[in-house]
Amino acid sequence: MISPQALLQIVQRALDEDLAGGDLTTLYTVSEGALGTAQAVAKESLVCCGGPVFEQVFHQVDPAVKVQTLVREGELVRAGTALWSASGSARSLLMAERTALNFVQRLCGIATLTQHFVQALPKGSKTRIADTRKTTPGLRVLERYAVRTGGGHNHRDNLGSAILIKDNHIAAAGGIEAALQRARAGAPHTSKIEVEVTNFDELGRALAGGAEIILLDNFDDAQVAQAVAVIQGRALIEVSGGIKLPRIAALAALGVDVISVGALTHSAPAADISLDLKLD
Repeated sequence: MISPQALLQIVQRALDEDLAGGDLTTLYTVSEGALGTAQAVAKESLVCCGGPVFEQVFHQVDPAVKVQTLVREGELVRAGTALWSASGSARSLLMAERTALNFVQRLCGIATLTQHFVQALPKGSKTRIADTRKTTPGLRVLERYAVRTGGGHNHRDNLGSAILIKDNHIAAAGGIEAALQRARAGAPHTSKIEVEVTNFDELGRALAGGAEIILLDNFDDAQVAQAVAVIQGRALIEVSGGIKLPRIAALAALGVDVISVGALTHSAPAADISLDLKLD
C-alpha cells in the first residue's frame, strides 16, 4: 500500500509543477462543457502498476472525474491492453494527462524490470531481490511500491530504519571493529547490524565483530562462493554492486539471502503507455 498522505503530497507537487500557469492550450481549444473518456493503453508488454496514483491525479484536477481500474496491480499485460479509464470533463482529462502518464510510465517500468529479475531466480529459491536507496528524490515511496508490485523486496526505507556500516563509515570510525563496537553500544536491541565488506580480510573482521548481515560488495561469483563457505550460516548474506540479470540464477544457487539491485529504480526504462481520449 501507498501512504494516502504521501500520495496526496507527491501528486500535488507534480500538478503544481505542470499546472502552475494553467493549461492555455486546453483553455482556448476545448469547449467548457465537452465530456469524454480517456483510456490509458499499454503500447508494449508490461507489469501494471500505479493505479492509485493515476486516480489521485485525476481526482485532484477534478473530483468529478470518474476513474475505473481495468487491470489489477501486478498483472502482466500485452501491448494494446487498456489499464485504466477516466471519464468526465474533457478539459480536466487533458489537464491531468501528462502528469498521470509520467507517474504510471515510471512505475510500470520499475515493476516490469523487477519482475524480470524475480523471474530469473531458480524455482523454489529463497533468495530475495531487493532495491536500494538509489531512488528518485521525493518519489521513493512510489518507486518502492513499484518494486513490491513487481515481486521484489525493499531494503531499508531511510537512514533511520536500519544500521548499514559501509566503507566511509568504516574509514570515519577508524576501522570495522570500532564501527561495530559503537553501533552495538548505541543500537536498539531490535536492530540487526549489517556491514559492507570488499575483501576477505574485512569479511573476517565483520564476522569476528558479530555482524548479523554481511554485504558482499562487488564480489565475483567465485568470491561469493568462497564467502558463503566462510560465513557458514553465521550471518545473512547480501550481494550487491552492479549486478546484471544474467548473474541472478548463479548467485541464488550459491546460497545468498539477498541480491540488492540499484538498477531497479535508478535505471528502469519508462514503460510505453498512451492516453487515448474520445469525446462523448
